Amino acid sequence: MLILSIIGVILGLSAELPFGGWLQVPILAILWSQLRFDQPFSSHTALLRGYIFGLAYFVIGLWWIYISLHDVGGMSILLSTFSVFALASFMAIYFALANFIIHYISKKFTANHFIGLFLAAAWVLAEYLRGQLFTGFPWMSLAENQINGPFAGLAPYLGGLGCTFFVVLASWQLLLLFKSKIQIKNGLTQLIVLFILFLVPQLLGLHHFTKPYGDPLDVKLIQGNFPISLELNREAVLKQILFYRDVLMNEKADLIIAPETAFIWPENQLPIDLINHLQKSTSEENRHLLFGVIGNSKDPNGMPAFSNRALGLKNNSPIYIYDKSHLVPFGEYIPPGFKWFVDAFQVPMSNFADGSEKQSPFVIQKNNSPAVSAALTICYEDIFGNELAKRIRHSEKNVHLLINLTNLAWFGTSQASNQQLRASQLRTLETGLPSLRATNTGITAIINADGSIAKRLPEFIQGVLDGQVQPYIGKTLYVLWGDLPIVGLSTLVLCFGLLRKRPAK
Repeated sequence: MLILSIIGVILGLSAELPFGGWLQVPILAILWSQLRFDQPFSSHTALLRGYIFGLAYFVIGLWWIYISLHDVGGMSILLSTFSVFALASFMAIYFALANFIIHYISKKFTANHFIGLFLAAAWVLAEYLRGQLFTGFPWMSLAENQINGPFAGLAPYLGGLGCTFFVVLASWQLLLLFKSKIQIKNGLTQLIVLFILFLVPQLLGLHHFTKPYGDPLDVKLIQGNFPISLELNREAVLKQILFYRDVLMNEKADLIIAPETAFIWPENQLPIDLINHLQKSTSEENRHLLFGVIGNSKDPNGMPAFSNRALGLKNNSPIYIYDKSHLVPFGEYIPPGFKWFVDAFQVPMSNFADGSEKQSPFVIQKNNSPAVSAALTICYEDIFGNELAKRIRHSEKNVHLLINLTNLAWFGTSQASNQQLRASQLRTLETGLPSLRATNTGITAIINADGSIAKRLPEFIQGVLDGQVQPYIGKTLYVLWGDLPIVGLSTLVLCFGLLRKRPAK
């Protein structure tokens, strides 16, 4: 069990390394060797072994939640630590179930190559359910590491779950290669299969579903680097508001973006005429402004409520409004029966109204160039690839650009910002569209349509990222179909394994 925990920690830490996506393959191969699908473990043991690995993996990857709960939220050390372990324990259940299913199916098959298919299918469905049930929490998916790995080319076709399927299958083939080293014929077969698994994504990655559209946009992304304060000190709040106001009004570019909750005060209580003055300033050189506020909205019962909102301003146009639709449990909405937890967290305005899933993109018009439509996400929404693909698929206007507004000051100097940056890069690969990230403390970045980072600011500095982004047009297969193909394939594969009769002894 200790070895499984160590593997979980190593896999979680490998994501932060330059070639983490490549390292995933041998690390997972070692994991499968330790889970020992050829051993007649009891169902309880199989569940426990998968659970132990998952617990270690998620604790090392999600420890930054402790910072938001204890350092920022003032929660006790005991309750903050317990909360991290509670979330990691819940996430580990999905891996435990996947391991249980594989152990059950493996007893019906003598051919090892079939086990690899069932293993990949089980892991895909575990990751899919983790992103769907109880509002979903797909953070730290295996696919995010593939930004720096061999299977990134699959993202425009099958999304992150397709990358997961291939990395698990390849790691199993690598394990078989190690096992067959003394048998030249079998070893050669495994080597060829492994070579094909690595080659196919590289070839598929040569095709591009999207292409450049119109002229590049001059953009400026503001990183204010303001600390989180739950006391909402009036002087500190005013200092933050004035900083973003001044930068938004004085910077010159086609598109200027400030991060999530840049104006960290209810919209109807902001300084008089602040929004009007900002909108009037857009007439100068046809500027477009986008920034986060605490919106005034209504809950499902029609009662007044706050929302996590982005406002878009441009000359001679109504104010554009985007309200975050996928809210963070406990931080932005209170699940039934958990008000006591939110009270212990001491977060003001922690029960927001959610926005509609069908919100129009923000339109940017640069001189005589074609209009550019940008799909917005706010922080946490950027990890839900299937939801973003669905929005683009059903949008009345073609989407040419992705924009994410984020404030990760809640999580201090942890790996949370790098984790979300990789998620943004994966969304870019899945959609074939470039991405802009405006964050409070980092990582503020311009991401090319191929997922590479064109430009970024260092974390924890106050500054403005000045650059260009080239809009793209077109739809990838993933945008058109979402997770349906890979989830459907994985379901069929597992059904085949579950329905097969055990061989007679």
